[in-house]
Amino acid sequence: MNQTNLRLSAKEMEMIKNADWILTKNGIMRKTIMLLENVQEKQQLFLSKEGSHLPTEAVEGSPKISKGENYKGLPYLVLDYPRVFEKKNSFAIRTLFWWGNFFSITLHLSGRYKKRYEKKLAASFSELKKSGFRLCTNMEEWEHHFEKTNYISLEKLGLNDYKKNITKNSFIKLAKKYSLQDWGKSGDKLMKDFKKIISVLEH
Repeated sequence: MNQTNLRLSAKEMEMIKNADWILTKNGIMRKTIMLLENVQEKQQLFLSKEGSHLPTEAVEGSPKISKGENYKGLPYLVLDYPRVFEKKNSFAIRTLFWWGNFFSITLHLSGRYKKRYEKKLAASFSELKKSGFRLCTNMEEWEHHFEKTNYISLEKLGLNDYKKNITKNSFIKLAKKYSLQDWGKSGDKLMKDFKKIISVLEH
């Protein structure tokens, strides 16, 4: 190994001697978990009243909040609810916090769940476009960034291409992101679009 690579820069040396930034980061992650737990409780309450049209196994399964430190080098938190993840069949609404980037909410369908809902989603193009959702056009199912190689705005896609995409792909992911600058409003925004997704699946 090149010994030069082991040397710390002046900035790195300052950080390694300062514990405050790590403690601050840990505090932010704890508050974000609490925020997601609050969203989770509201989701469960809402679906207890408005989720009868959804797959029973997805709604009755327990919500799950996962934590990681390295999605493209940065920490993240994920709330999955409702959720079913099988080898070829997925039904989930995923709420993601990605450090330094955004909050997002994603409807993720594959297999039998994709077949069940793709016509409803095709018919809801205008509604989803108006709400600011984007469609995943990547063939990689487990990428979450919003670069043009992964998601495209429905404003730019058009109805025919939208229908073609959700029909031919093995999965459907529709997502929306929110600026971290709006932290105080993020819970309300996430719930608003959660309800929008549930409504679209009922049409």
